[in-house]
Amino acid sequence: MTTVTTTPVIGHQAPPLTYPPLTRTDFVKYQGASGDFHPLHHDESYALETGFPSVFSVGMLQAGLLASYVTDWLGVENLRRFKVRFAEKVWPGDELTCSAKIVDVFDAEDGRRVRIEMTCARQTGVNALVGDAEFLLD
Repeated sequence: MTTVTTTPVIGHQAPPLTYPPLTRTDFVKYQGASGDFHPLHHDESYALETGFPSVFSVGMLQAGLLASYVTDWLGVENLRRFKVRFAEKVWPGDELTCSAKIVDVFDAEDGRRVRIEMTCARQTGVNALVGDAEFLLD
């Protein structure tokens, strides 16, 4: 993806990006990096005993994928605000598709900004993560 270089237009969308199916190893790698070693995210027996059908991803893994996606589009140096809400669990084998669109262009104290809405959806079409962010344009 490339940074928006033309005049931003409300409704402009980044090309969607689908990640390969997530694995338990992906979950454990993220846990190692984050320090969140709750057994629900790596111990199948524990997850089953707790009433879940399997282990599931730490939500911040999806948030990290979404953050990388939008900063690849608009530039990490331009990020001014990033907010997400966890909406659905992500399971081993899920393929996640990130998408984002410009919903506002406005002047702020530090320059011209865009506000985007973004989603990270499971292959079922259900959003695992929703959020919005602001990026500086100037």
